[in-house]
Amino acid sequence: MRVNFIALLLGCVLATGAFAVSVSDDPYAWLEEVHGPKPLEWVAQQNAASLGVLKADPRYQKNYDSVLSVLDATDRIPMGGLSHSYVYNFWQDAANPKGLWRRTTIADYQNAAPNWEVLLDVDALAKTEKENWVFKGAECSPGEVRCLIRLSRGGGDAVVVREYDLKAKALASDGFQLPEAKSDSSYLDDDTVLFATAKDGETTSGYARIVKQWRRGEKLAAARTLYEGEAGDVASAPATFHTRQGNIGLVIRAVSFFESDYFVLEKDGVNKLALPRSADVKGYFDGAWIASLRQPFETDGVSLPKGALVAFRSGAKPQVIFAPSARQSIESVGIGRDKIYAVITDNVIGAVHVFTSPASSSEAVGQKKAAGWSDKVLALPGQGSADIVSTNDFGPEAMFSFQNYLTPTTLYFDGGSDAPHGIKSLPARFDASNLITEQFEATSKDGTKIPYFVTRPKKLSGPAPTVLYGYGGFEISLTPSYSANFGRLWLTHGGIYVVANIRGGGEFGPGWHDAALKTKRQHAYDDFEAVAADLTRRRLTTTKQLGIMGGSNGGLLVSTVMVQKPELFGAVVCQVPLVDMIAFTHIGAGASWIGEYGDPAIPAERDYILTYSPYQNVKPDVRYPPVFFVTATSDDRVTPVHARKMAAKMMAQGHPVLFYENTDGGHAAAADHRQSAEMWGLSFVYLAQKLGLAP
Repeated sequence: MRVNFIALLLGCVLATGAFAVSVSDDPYAWLEEVHGPKPLEWVAQQNAASLGVLKADPRYQKNYDSVLSVLDATDRIPMGGLSHSYVYNFWQDAANPKGLWRRTTIADYQNAAPNWEVLLDVDALAKTEKENWVFKGAECSPGEVRCLIRLSRGGGDAVVVREYDLKAKALASDGFQLPEAKSDSSYLDDDTVLFATAKDGETTSGYARIVKQWRRGEKLAAARTLYEGEAGDVASAPATFHTRQGNIGLVIRAVSFFESDYFVLEKDGVNKLALPRSADVKGYFDGAWIASLRQPFETDGVSLPKGALVAFRSGAKPQVIFAPSARQSIESVGIGRDKIYAVITDNVIGAVHVFTSPASSSEAVGQKKAAGWSDKVLALPGQGSADIVSTNDFGPEAMFSFQNYLTPTTLYFDGGSDAPHGIKSLPARFDASNLITEQFEATSKDGTKIPYFVTRPKKLSGPAPTVLYGYGGFEISLTPSYSANFGRLWLTHGGIYVVANIRGGGEFGPGWHDAALKTKRQHAYDDFEAVAADLTRRRLTTTKQLGIMGGSNGGLLVSTVMVQKPELFGAVVCQVPLVDMIAFTHIGAGASWIGEYGDPAIPAERDYILTYSPYQNVKPDVRYPPVFFVTATSDDRVTPVHARKMAAKMMAQGHPVLFYENTDGGHAAAADHRQSAEMWGLSFVYLAQKLGLAP
């Protein structure tokens, strides 16, 4: 089963060289030409200045070496995807910075040292083809004959798609290939691919809007058009499902970021499914479409609650599989051959539930279906994050993981008995014996209780340097996770690490997200500011010792609160951010996020956006905390335009600003381990300098 284009739109996320169309009186609009010689000269000057300051600090090299040693460590867990009798994995280390795509058998994977079969050496391919290839994933055909490989030049979202022959162990010269573009493709069967590429026509967001069916042996131009979306849509994309009932093709028309129409592929073309637009389809199981609901829905006399996991069957009333309470959320869903798995959080603490219908066992398939779904909670550790790593479309196996802020990740394997057992554990990357994690609540401006996690030394002699991290958008939850970076570079030096579960995220389901949507955006900023104030009220830190960090939408968060409440913070690290919210719809993939932020072309929404947009609200006569902007030239999703313009404007106004732009890495701002080590090494030495963390 494969439904991944929404992840592309988000992604933990368009290499056309196009630049933004901003307001005519913007004196920094010239920086919008992403690859223009004048902007790149400016970038080079800023990089030299920033690196000169930060790399001169002896802590930088220690940070870099520490992060790189963890990233390249050979005792990492090789997380993988289940398919048939294999586990597929992508691995990067010091000897293979671009990485190896490889596989081993499911049985061998459970051993301490699996015998990996290398399928593609990306470093060797890049050297041979003289291309800066970054591996962006692979998907194999249902018969495991060939695989689609996605390669990006420099790490952006635009990819080249090539076919790999599993028998020949090489890229196929006669296989399916798609030229560089934002695209999505998936095998319907071994000899048929469904695909959508922006080369065939773009939406205003820059994504594909035409979905086609391509049979082996046909020329690309002869591929059959299945569906053509509107230019004003976010995107149209294919999805495929390989089930006991056979191979199923689906076309997804994303009308907005949070609304979709679904069309199932049949002999006569595609036919629209009777699903609400608020449905987020997770897969096909036991003759039913499985979806979560972003909004309540009533049909056939059945009331389906907001946030519920629901089974829709043709000719039958929909069934609620699970309806979360006010403090619960369905975080993720994985559908295997025999069972449905869902990570459900309760007050941001996760557990894995297993759902089966009476007809979902191998013996019952094809028999008359009875009402009701079973619900079983797997025996995994509590007080942290449980996650679905992979399910098998072609077998009973599934894999899960558990971690929290102080507990390294453990990987669990379940052969189908609902009794997962640990098979691999990440060694501790820092000494946590003197650390503790606590959960508190802050009261936001409107009285809403906002939970947040504090990880700190057990004994504090007084307020300590603190990093507050947040996101608050797109229904993405920040659940407890083990971070070697924060542990090694911050916590073990006496610092405090805080994660705020503000509105706009998905910690308590779609309602928590909706509470900060569009003209309610200020709630997210009020929440973050309330957590900051609560930290100082508890005497955990002081305003001079409190730094904030966020990336992408989190970059918008920290730049906004920096401008709104500069007196609350001592330093800011703003990574791959959105900042110019009046021009965002014309920058990168910004038009796809109108459903989240609103449309500045609509006067009422523009007026609201103007109340908080950092770029329009930063002023020369206000004292702001020092800020470090981190971005990437190859980020073709948000693009470096936002960070460039904000940095230039703040510098011109006389504010303390450092700016660093990596040429590679895409929206992650790092394409390999060395680039990641540099980004985090720079970020943490900056925070240590500004907040007074002891070496």
